[in-house]
Amino acid sequence: MSEDDKTPARQIITDYAQAHFRYFRTADGTVYAQKNGHPVARPIRSQGTTGSHRQELMVGLYRDGVGVFNGTALKEALDLIEALALTEDVQPTHIRVAPGFDGATWLDLGRNDGKSVRIHPTGWDVLTPDPQEVCWRRTQLTGELPLPAQDTNGKGIDLLLRLCNFASAETECLAIAWLIGCLEPSVPVPAPFLTGPQGAGKSTGGRMLVRIIEGMSGDLRRAPKDEENMITAVAAGWVTALDNLSHLPPDLSDLMCCIVTGAESIKRALFTDGDVVRSRYRRPMLLTGIDVGVIRPDLAERLLPLRLVRPRVRRTEAELWTEYAEILPAVLGSLLDLTVKVRAAQADTPTDLRMADFAHLCAQLDAATGFGSLA
Repeated sequence: MSEDDKTPARQIITDYAQAHFRYFRTADGTVYAQKNGHPVARPIRSQGTTGSHRQELMVGLYRDGVGVFNGTALKEALDLIEALALTEDVQPTHIRVAPGFDGATWLDLGRNDGKSVRIHPTGWDVLTPDPQEVCWRRTQLTGELPLPAQDTNGKGIDLLLRLCNFASAETECLAIAWLIGCLEPSVPVPAPFLTGPQGAGKSTGGRMLVRIIEGMSGDLRRAPKDEENMITAVAAGWVTALDNLSHLPPDLSDLMCCIVTGAESIKRALFTDGDVVRSRYRRPMLLTGIDVGVIRPDLAERLLPLRLVRPRVRRTEAELWTEYAEILPAVLGSLLDLTVKVRAAQADTPTDLRMADFAHLCAQLDAATGFGSLA
């Protein structure tokens, strides 16, 4: 066969890619690749350590016996694929939670097989979502959650509360309401602010709450020093947890307000042109600290004070987290059961509170359980 009759390498790669992957774009113009039948999507230009599309394409070509190609051929093929994908319909990607069809919502378990939890009006199931319904985006902050336990009869919530040092039943029900709110992708929830004396286990309690949603790798972080780093951290995960706050400068306070209720950041894409990059963000937050001084009123209305007390008996970290890992499937299963029950409950929406959506959720929780979270 003459050189002129050979199929160009870029064409071989493009044909293989289009046969094995689905390509689409998001509203900001980023092009993603999604392996056929799998809900996890990767940006085709990503060079991230969580695995780039370029890497998975190279591995697929090699394992399927198509060949090993040089960087030039791969770049040319991906350039063409990106250009073609920009003509496709827009579809959003989601981190950890997502809206689904028919009133359902999804929770990404962070597993390699793509299995996720579908929460619907009559219950919840562990399924692999249809890629047309949900596109998950993964980052280094996306930890793996265990498969939730079925038929827990609420014992998981009791097991969790036994490990936490909440000061009162009112504090406990507010923490539960916040966890339920974290499973709703479209409702802003106030940020729990874990306070209490030294030794009350504020950081440990914060980690326990966060890891129900983010998995055992979820952790608390120091507050970033500037807005750009804060927005980057927020965009890479679902729950943003800041530990050991000692003061809240005005800029950080304003940014927290935006994160809780939602805002948009715009920055220049390149120094060589006038294009911009838009970043929309709204995330659940969690804070810990002893005394941050005066809290500005707009942030105070977006906080959920959760007071802790010092435990009577001290336990080692190893013992505590071993028990926590053992009960996490039951905790997650009980939380999902309660979420379904709360969403089905009928309650009036309070009209005199700043965060009315969360107030309505608290009213539903009270109607479903008899708690007093709204008060």
